[in-house]
Amino acid sequence: MPYAQALQAMREFTAQRSADQADEIWLLEHDPVFTQGLAGKAEHVLTAGDIPVIQTERGGQVTYHGPGQVVAYTLIDLARLGLGVRDMVCRLEAAAIDTCAQWQVPVMRKPGAPGLYLRDPAPAAGPIDNDPVASDRPGAKIASLGLKISRGRSYHGIALNVDMDLSPFGCINPCGYAGLPVTDLRRAGARPVPRLADVGQALGAALARHLYTAP
Repeated sequence: MPYAQALQAMREFTAQRSADQADEIWLLEHDPVFTQGLAGKAEHVLTAGDIPVIQTERGGQVTYHGPGQVVAYTLIDLARLGLGVRDMVCRLEAAAIDTCAQWQVPVMRKPGAPGLYLRDPAPAAGPIDNDPVASDRPGAKIASLGLKISRGRSYHGIALNVDMDLSPFGCINPCGYAGLPVTDLRRAGARPVPRLADVGQALGAALARHLYTAP
């Protein structure tokens, strides 16, 4: 789905939903796009080329979405669940950690840097296709996260790299960090070989489990 179409749909859903309307989790794959968060700085887009850059209201800096990446948009009534923003971030990260573990890829959080990164020691790597910032080394980022909260309801969410062309990440400072290495499940040695639909289903189930089960 084109990113702009999904963004507009999220905004409309959040603005129009009633107090008793069920939460939704949308699992999508986007056409190539760079998205800027509220804190995004133009200098972190080094060379966009033909890839559009879209300004959004989510938190964070610039990131890339494209084919081979599962994007989970979490349209959640946080007030109804009694969750704070930090609780929400932790649960999204926990769901992605569980999902990566299903493919035998150990990942970790980093204080002050939302998202997930390869844990040390890194699993056996697959080929990296000469992508400029692709890496299988510890610390390479594999999932990015950004939220918007409006009237106690969240939208945007978390993106997990499955098996994608990572070269566009070399056109930006990912999440505002120059030279930050980026990876995906395939390059991180995932077993079995990850299929986008399977990873998406696993991530959706993990999100539902972590959001609606008390820690």
